[in-house]
Amino acid sequence: MGKTFKLAIVGATGIVGRTALKVLEEKNLPNFEYTLFCSKKSAGTKLEFLGSTYITKELNENSFDEGFDFAIFSAGGETSKKYAPIAASKGCIVVDNSSAFRMDKNVPLVVPEVNSEEITKNCGIIANPNCSTIQAVLPLKALDNKYKLKRVVYSTYQAVSGAGRDGIEDLKNGAKGLLPKKFPHQIYNNCLPHIDVFLDDGYSKEEHKMINETRKILGKPNLPITATTVRVPVFNSHSESINVELENDFNLEDVKQVLANFPGIIVVDNLEKNEYPLATEATGHDEVFVGRIRRDFSVKSGLNLWVVADNIRKGAASNAVQIVEYLYKAVAK
Repeated sequence: MGKTFKLAIVGATGIVGRTALKVLEEKNLPNFEYTLFCSKKSAGTKLEFLGSTYITKELNENSFDEGFDFAIFSAGGETSKKYAPIAASKGCIVVDNSSAFRMDKNVPLVVPEVNSEEITKNCGIIANPNCSTIQAVLPLKALDNKYKLKRVVYSTYQAVSGAGRDGIEDLKNGAKGLLPKKFPHQIYNNCLPHIDVFLDDGYSKEEHKMINETRKILGKPNLPITATTVRVPVFNSHSESINVELENDFNLEDVKQVLANFPGIIVVDNLEKNEYPLATEATGHDEVFVGRIRRDFSVKSGLNLWVVADNIRKGAASNAVQIVEYLYKAVAK
């Protein structure tokens, strides 16, 4: 039978929390027991999961006294800052979806296909990267392994689901002519070059997240990176244009093969049939889709990519579950 693992889901009633439950249902990990936590407001909510009805519990300082092996936190930065250290102090390994610990030098920032070796270096907390960063670092790691990255330019086209339920409602309501509540301007029929707050240097916090997190995950603290992040009127799945300058020259067909062979990447790049990654087709999947792979002739060894992924699944829930899978397999060996 083996050891029974206890997994807590914090923020179980939110979009990411519910998606994590869906992913866990699909994977049906052996010998796992689950407890679902949420805010006081949502406590008592009934959720159907693994053929049973689970009743959510209010998260408090004593929630982790019963002893959990793992926890997935998807309840925002303030909740993570308060409760993740408490959970870790009780011997629970926390996988945190917020930005609270991502740039802490003592906390691993992990995308399993890219830097799984960092998972076991945790001190009780592992950070899940920003959704837009997660999908970008898979192709970047594949390219770096073979050709070495010299510079990266990000332009993102991010879905409203990345802003939670309120973002989704703004897009729905905008189509009815109603004013936005989440975004500073209407998102319906519009693009907003504004994700998170603006900082003194003119960049948004989201842009800084992508720059800093990419460097940390790839272990390249001085890699030149710039970013422009844009919210677009798409319900789900982020799209990104990534321009890369490489240290070494390449054959384009070899690049496509390198990307196709990398774990978690699916290459969709058949222009004759109008096949390239689409948000509508990425939604519901855990893979990162890469296409429009072509030379950038304006620089030596330049490359353009179009990268699409489900920001709620691979960009949050699935990545966290993958980390838990890795941890439990390491313990179960």
